[in-house]
Amino acid sequence: MRKGIHPDYGPVVFRDRAAGHAFLTRSTLVSRVSGKTIEWTDGRTYPVVDVEISNVSHPFYTGTARVLDTAGRVERFERRYGKRGGA
Repeated sequence: MRKGIHPDYGPVVFRDRAAGHAFLTRSTLVSRVSGKTIEWTDGRTYPVVDVEISNVSHPFYTGTARVLDTAGRVERFERRYGKRGGA
């Protein structure tokens, strides 16, 4: 690896503002965070990045995602092109 061209890679806490959930991981965002820190459960202080959504609050992962059939798209398709016969 060439020296001086790669961003710093270190521990950082990502905090989901919608769910109040936080997790510790490693990221290159450490160098971009300006002064925000948080004390983690291990007693150390880490930079924190606030995110709008994570796996804790995203509808796909929480099981609250819904498939909406707006204006009867399936029925309209079947009227236009006909139903396929069952095999």
